[in-house]
Amino acid sequence: MRGAGRRTRGGSLSSSEVNTFDIPVLHLRYDAEGWLGDGSKTEVRLGRFYLNQGSRRLVAISAYPNVTTAFTGASIDWKRGDDAFSAFYTLPQNRLPSDLPALLDNDHDWDEESGDLRFWGLFYTRGKAIGDATVEAYLYGLNEEDSADLPTRNRDLWTVGGRIVRAPAKKAWDAELEGAWQGGSARNSTAAADVTDLDVRAWFVHAEAGYTFDAPWSPRLALIYDIASGDKDPTDDAVNRFDPLYGSRTGDFGPSALYGPLDRSNISAPGVRVQVKPSDRLDGFVSARGLWLQQARDSFARTGVRDSAGGSGRFAGYQLETKVRYWLVPRSLRLEISGAVLFDEGFLRDAPNATGLGDTVYGAIDITKTF
Repeated sequence: MRGAGRRTRGGSLSSSEVNTFDIPVLHLRYDAEGWLGDGSKTEVRLGRFYLNQGSRRLVAISAYPNVTTAFTGASIDWKRGDDAFSAFYTLPQNRLPSDLPALLDNDHDWDEESGDLRFWGLFYTRGKAIGDATVEAYLYGLNEEDSADLPTRNRDLWTVGGRIVRAPAKKAWDAELEGAWQGGSARNSTAAADVTDLDVRAWFVHAEAGYTFDAPWSPRLALIYDIASGDKDPTDDAVNRFDPLYGSRTGDFGPSALYGPLDRSNISAPGVRVQVKPSDRLDGFVSARGLWLQQARDSFARTGVRDSAGGSGRFAGYQLETKVRYWLVPRSLRLEISGAVLFDEGFLRDAPNATGLGDTVYGAIDITKTF
């Protein structure tokens, strides 16, 4: 399996799979009604917590790895009627240990945060802003600096975006459109000798349109398209590859976070999805996508496969995905069976560092307890 989490030297095992013991969530919370306006509800958190924002494409609790990223800092969430607003300022936790020998030995080290990595954001939601459609707007900032034991790309990013979504309903069209622009500066690598800050100019767009039929199993047919910018020229003075921050790949690019070839970086992926819901306890879908590079000279998505000369073309292959979910105990215990196949074609076969291992096949069985 390619791109399964953050790779460590000498193997693909990472701190996303192994973290012997830690306390990622521990915070004080204050809830108030009417504190910031009549009819309002406000929640304030201070300490360690998880973050979920909007579509979860840029900030999300990842539901599938053994370990997901948590944040230390402060957040405030406010809601009144159809309006909601949230703000946060955090230090993302660095999962430790992160080197392969320590992970293989099940060594323990406490996760830690550092002022050298800061992540903050503002998020606004307006329900029924256009008919029954919801509108969202957001701004995220990521500020990163090298530390004594952790070299970085010195990312200093700001990401501004918005989303409009109309939820699916029987005998009705639904739609979703989200896009974001990313600016700031970053370096090409984490190498100590790389001290050149390059301008960042990157973007992504997700578009989806569907229709739910008034028929047994409530079938929904949807056309989907995801595109995210890649680096146009690895030798110029700009970074054009979109950084997906702390977003989730699940839902758009694969059945679980442990399956990781695709993400919102240097990709163009049109597709179709068919969903069914035979009952309140059972639902599922099948989807198919074509896969292209948005820029031929950058590495494709999360695979690490690259042709810096651009001679291997842009077409990378196809992906088929399926998922079936069943509530063993309604609203409490759910069984999920999922799978995906990435068919290597063109670029993924011909690029100079293509693995040559053939198609990627992934399957999973998951049982989730909801509290």
